[in-house]
Parts: sequence; structure tokens; C-alpha cells
Amino acid sequence: MTTAAPFRASHRYAKTTARKARLVADLIRGLPVNAALRALDRSDKRAAVLLGKVVRSAVANAEQDGNIDPNKLVVLEARVDEGPLLGGFVRWKAGSRGRSMPIRKRTSHIHVLLQPAGVVARAAEPAAAGEAPAAEAAGSTGAAKAAKAGKPAAAGTRGKPARKPATGKTSGPKAEGPATKPKKKKKDD
Repeated sequence: MTTAAPFRASHRYAKTTARKARLVADLIRGLPVNAALRALDRSDKRAAVLLGKVVRSAVANAEQDGNIDPNKLVVLEARVDEGPLLGGFVRWKAGSRGRSMPIRKRTSHIHVLLQPAGVVARAAEPAAAGEAPAAEAAGSTGAAKAAKAGKPAAAGTRGKPARKPATGKTSGPKAEGPATKPKKKKKDD
């Protein structure tokens, strides 16, 4: 069986922000096409409708090749890039205290790649076979970085340094409020 090139589809200048659309793209990355479309149909995000159209377009592109079963496709890549600002520039509106606040109407470019499930599994095997022993020995990504640097990783901290203890009194009668001197009473003349 020959390896098929991934089937692509894209929606350029989509009228949604890339940050919001990336949340939806993360939902479908790596899923079979039918499960991805089901997840997109059930999502209440506006970007889910746009991503659903792009996935359906990529499936239609795959159906043009007679040897591919569209039910066995997997979302290989779902990427959302930032597009230009709508209108090409930032406009300004009045803000509080005499300031001006920017109006940015953002756009995004949505890209989807589909590939048959067998090709994805075969491509992942050689990479996973070489990296599996190192990943198991290290335990997690933070521990792997610490091991690579030659430093011991603390358990359960994901490679982050431990917090320093707080300085000053933490208990006692004066711990509740700030340490202030008592006020002097005024003398009546």
C-alpha cells in the first residue's frame, strides 16, 4: 500500500480570533473524523461551526481520491494562525479618563490535515520506539528537563522550584494586623 499524502483544507480570514478557535482545534486534534465532527457539532463555541466546515471540506477532498475510505481518516493536524486585522488597521474608541482604547477586529486562518488511520499509526511507531525508554526513565517533562540538566527533580513539582517559606510572624496576637505603634493621646491644656 502506498503512503497517501495528507488531505488539506483551510479557511483563510475566518472572522474569529485565533485564541478562541485554538480552544476548539485542541478538541479535535488526533481524533478520527467521525468523532471530531461529532465533538464539533456538540460544541457551543462559534469557532466549532467554522472548524466543522473545514473538516468537512478536507473529507470532501479525500473522497476525490477513489482509494481512501473517508470513515478511516484521522485529524492529523488542526492549526489556527492569526490573520490580519479586519480593515487592516486598529481603530480607536473613547475610554475612561480621557484615554483612547483600541478596537481590534481580529481574523484567523484555520488549517486542517487529514490522513488515513493506518498511515498515522505507522508514522508514530518509529518515533515512539526510540523515545519511549527515555520518557519512562524520566517520568515527566519537568523531570526529563531536570535529568538532562543533571539536576534532581522534586517529586510532584513538575520540575518547578519549591516555594520559599514566608518570613515574619505567622501566629500570635500581633499576627492578625499590621505592626503599628499605639497612637499617643493628645494632652488637653
